[in-house]
Amino acid sequence: MAIMRIAVIGAGAMGSLFGSRLAAVAPVVLVNHRKAHSDAINAEGLVVEGLDGSRRVHRLAAVSDPQTLSGPFDLAIIFTKSGQTRAAAATADRLLAPAGVALSLQNGLGNREVLAEVLGAGRALVGVTAQGATLVGPGCVRHAGDGPTWIARLGPDDRVAAAVCSLFNAAGIQTELADDPDRLVWGKLIVNVGINALAALLRVPNGVLAAEPACERLMAQAVAEAVAVAHARGIDLPYPDPLAHVRAVCRRTAENRASMLQDVLRGAPTEVAVINGAIVRLASEVGLAVPCNTFLTTLIAALEATAAFRCS
Repeated sequence: MAIMRIAVIGAGAMGSLFGSRLAAVAPVVLVNHRKAHSDAINAEGLVVEGLDGSRRVHRLAAVSDPQTLSGPFDLAIIFTKSGQTRAAAATADRLLAPAGVALSLQNGLGNREVLAEVLGAGRALVGVTAQGATLVGPGCVRHAGDGPTWIARLGPDDRVAAAVCSLFNAAGIQTELADDPDRLVWGKLIVNVGINALAALLRVPNGVLAAEPACERLMAQAVAEAVAVAHARGIDLPYPDPLAHVRAVCRRTAENRASMLQDVLRGAPTEVAVINGAIVRLASEVGLAVPCNTFLTTLIAALEATAAFRCS
């Protein structure tokens, strides 16, 4: 499979970061509903602030209305919030060539299933990434954490996933193939459970959570509950010590503002329902109590509901 054209659907911080890298090896269009972001990219280019403090301008196309795009595209990379996955899948279905595929690099559970329902199981790839990015302003993102990306094979001879993996590596995005999509997604879910809600509630970058004992105790409880649910569902996690792994991610992305924190700061809906909320829902199915994740989910819901009444 030769990748000719790529659409990044949901090109906020992470989508813009990936798009900037991929634009060096293939034609890329960023799709983002924030018109100011798309307009700035088209006018001045996409500015990416590097981990070393450097600033680089990338020239690529961006649109705020996907209806203005016409296909065919060979790859659609989905970075939308989970609540927008079905709409993103419909956009991908319209834009992709008959042999084109969509790749979800989103947070939370259930995105792969939605893509498969709309596009067909053979055209729905799933992956996870340890990269971190923050949207600084229209047309500008900060690369806030480095780490590998994984893409799950659809089968043992999956040439499509292998081609996407090769493309990512050619663009400088360290990427490997994995065999078990559930293991992959749950491995990232545990990290998000430990970081996202706490960072959003405390309004701190990731590194603080691993540096402050009070934060770390809460993180440890949330992670332990999620791991118990994973084990009860027969999920083999991709690391031997989940809490140590989450701590390591916090340190590696110390300056990053977690996606849920970014949502809260701009008064946008969060993905808590498919992260901590997913643990609560699945725990009830296997008869486990998850008080920390229940409390975190409820607090984030209350935070969203009261955004308009916040004291300055």
